[in-house]
Amino acid sequence: MQRAATLVGSAVLAIAASASTGAGAHGIWFAQRATQLSLIYGVGADDLDVVKRLPKVRSIAGYDAQGRAVPTQLRAAGPIVVVDSESPPAVVSAVLEVSETSYKYAVHLAGPLETVIKPLPDQILQIVPAGPVPNTSGRPLKLKVMFQGKPAAGAQVLSDYVNEAAATPLKTAADGTVTIKVRNQGLNVISATYESPAGAQKTAHRATLSFVLPHGTD
Repeated sequence: MQRAATLVGSAVLAIAASASTGAGAHGIWFAQRATQLSLIYGVGADDLDVVKRLPKVRSIAGYDAQGRAVPTQLRAAGPIVVVDSESPPAVVSAVLEVSETSYKYAVHLAGPLETVIKPLPDQILQIVPAGPVPNTSGRPLKLKVMFQGKPAAGAQVLSDYVNEAAATPLKTAADGTVTIKVRNQGLNVISATYESPAGAQKTAHRATLSFVLPHGTD
């Protein structure tokens, strides 16, 4: 995937969200729906009702390739929620608040950037490519999972959250890294789950990293 070959020269569509404890297995990610980038809420191949959660979005922001603000918003379009902006953003982030016990985050690689991607302020848990994103499926991809800007050791990572949500996860090393094989020549949704250190109330976090590999490449 040349347009997202490194951390520099990648674009990100990001969103953070929380959900009820009963929805702990669910996540959010981005995918094309009717030619528009849409926010998906569900687990595996199941798309659940994200429109009814739209009023719970607390913030939405967009940025261009230089990191400058681009007016951006989420909009309900029939049964889906789509991303609207005045010009194509390189980075979009948002926060959806539903409860205090389970949070959902998503990052989508979309196109080239002119600056290095840093952990986004609303992404408490974030999956970051630690090396080049390949152009073809079946190749290795090194990732780093970050929690509050620091490596998340022991985070559980699934390489194909949409198609194999029940698969046995890999665990990140002490430095937060893990290497997976890219599964799909098309949409890839990688997920990571992490439970914040024990305190008065444990909080579960699920993050996704999504990107699309073009069809017909070598």
